[in-house]
Amino acid sequence: MRNARILISALAFAVSLSALAADIPVKLYRNPNCGCCDLYAEHLEANGFDVTLIDTFDMASIKHRFGVPEKLEGCHTATIGGYVVEGLVPASLVKRLLDERRPVKGISLPGMPVGAPGMPGDKRAPLEVYYLGKQGKPEVFAAF
Repeated sequence: MRNARILISALAFAVSLSALAADIPVKLYRNPNCGCCDLYAEHLEANGFDVTLIDTFDMASIKHRFGVPEKLEGCHTATIGGYVVEGLVPASLVKRLLDERRPVKGISLPGMPVGAPGMPGDKRAPLEVYYLGKQGKPEVFAAF
């Protein structure tokens, strides 16, 4: 009986977290010819986000508008909860950023690394996600 209560409580907590994330809109700016962007959007949706895809063939202007440095550019640019999320950042790290409410512009996973959400294959090493909006050398937010 005690285990059943623990299980029910855990399930209720998990459902409430998903419900909270479902209320968070995402605008994902992407090149419409990019397949990884579609897979990344599916990754976010599977983790409770409400994704709106915005197609553009001028990603350079989007990255410039949101202040993404060239060395931290990823495949696509998203705005989520007042932050810029650049590239294939896992949903769990996006949720962590939203929970912590750090005073930064956002976070970035540069490039299109194998093993990141939306990119097939196994990671060869841990991938680092960086803060956006910090001056100087990029600072690591998290690794996965």
